[in-house]
Amino acid sequence: MNVIPAALATATALGGAGTLAALALPYRARIVAVGVLTCGIGVSGTAAGVAALGGARWAAVLPGLLPLTGTRLAVDALAGLFMAVAGTVVAAVGVYGIGYACGHGPHGIGSRTAQAVLPLFALTLVLVPVAASVSTFLALWELMALASLTLVLTEHAERRTVRQAGLWYAVLTHLGLVLLLAGFALFAAGAHGETFTALRTGAHLLSPTARGLVFVLVTAAFASKAGAVPLHAWLPRAHPEAPSPVSALMSAAMVNLGVYGLVRTGLDLLGGGPAWWWLGLLALGGLSAVHGILQAAMASDLKRLLAYSTSENMGLVLVGVGACGLFAAGGERPLAALALAAALLHLVNHAAFKALLFCAAGSVLRATGLRDLDRLGGLRPRMPVTTACFALAALGAMALPPGNGFIGEWLLLQSLIHGMRVPGVAVAVVLPLSVALIALSAGIAAAVFVKALGVGFFARPRDARAAAAREAPPPMLAGMALLAAATVTLA
Repeated sequence: MNVIPAALATATALGGAGTLAALALPYRARIVAVGVLTCGIGVSGTAAGVAALGGARWAAVLPGLLPLTGTRLAVDALAGLFMAVAGTVVAAVGVYGIGYACGHGPHGIGSRTAQAVLPLFALTLVLVPVAASVSTFLALWELMALASLTLVLTEHAERRTVRQAGLWYAVLTHLGLVLLLAGFALFAAGAHGETFTALRTGAHLLSPTARGLVFVLVTAAFASKAGAVPLHAWLPRAHPEAPSPVSALMSAAMVNLGVYGLVRTGLDLLGGGPAWWWLGLLALGGLSAVHGILQAAMASDLKRLLAYSTSENMGLVLVGVGACGLFAAGGERPLAALALAAALLHLVNHAAFKALLFCAAGSVLRATGLRDLDRLGGLRPRMPVTTACFALAALGAMALPPGNGFIGEWLLLQSLIHGMRVPGVAVAVVLPLSVALIALSAGIAAAVFVKALGVGFFARPRDARAAAAREAPPPMLAGMALLAAATVTLA
């Protein structure tokens, strides 16, 4: 029996039920109901993703959902990987969010609006990889963008910086939508169809110039969603200002979908391309990695530090995807497979440790009301479980053994080193530089998280609120425990 359609139907039903529960139930009841139903969405998405990774396939056409084109859905192994990652993060954050929202009262993340939108956002994270046509993909992509924007603005009445972050996010995410519309419209016109099957079979009908323009347009859009320089400006603003459960979902699940779009479009639908495509992506990824970790090193806001770390890690993933395309263009298929495996493995590991880091930061923020590392300190004896979770996740972010972030970066370095045999002057320059940039980012990352852990948790408290901190409530600890277990298992 194929579990994928049942799991997706269950996730969709739970998303609708979560929204209705948020609108109908009183404060305490809606927090628990939405948390449980959101967790169920995650479990259903994980089940469908794992089934796809195990070899199951599914496709469907629903003609009545979207006018003119209908809705086309399909699940393969690539979609399954991103569904499983998003589902696991959603399930853990759903549990965590119960405890987090209960401490904020019926406002902010506990409000009806935020609680109604949260299950929809979680559902889109699972469903975006299932889209099998341009219209379906863009509809789900825009729904994800609008839901996340609403959640970013949850605390707009409390801080002016939230409104500024929302404006940046709205502008850049819809700039990305415009680029996607232009790229996919050009692609669909040249391929004579808007389904992914038609795009895949008709990609050869486009001229080299048109193919290159499609790749540049969609790469700019998807790289922006992944937090890559220079269209990353929304990420260090929106992630810190969003409620911590939302920050975890955005940084550990939503940014991954930018990578999914790149892999799906560049390697699958377009079928690969010339070396210059991938050299540009390599440069973009390397620049993002170094810029992100340098900004993180200078940040004193704990959540902003973690947001810049997301930009760094997504840059490393883009380096892997770029190396895969470059090696495939040079006929080195085993090396291309190794580079893509390294990129996707690092993406999976990053989702685990980054969700845990944001949840631990949320526990600190809930207990102290502080995000400034210069005012924290003394948390280890007062919040021992949160400290242990942050330390475990920080070890992964440092890419040091036995942390779970080590193996992905190590495999990426191996693929780049062995790829230097690919002929070409540009390759001979870019690959050694990429190796150096990865090594540099890893070294700075170690310093960044030693600083965050030492100053924020082990140093003496520098504020009365830090000195009076108390451990997070059981639902938050349970959510972090699930992410910690995933991190340890991956390591």
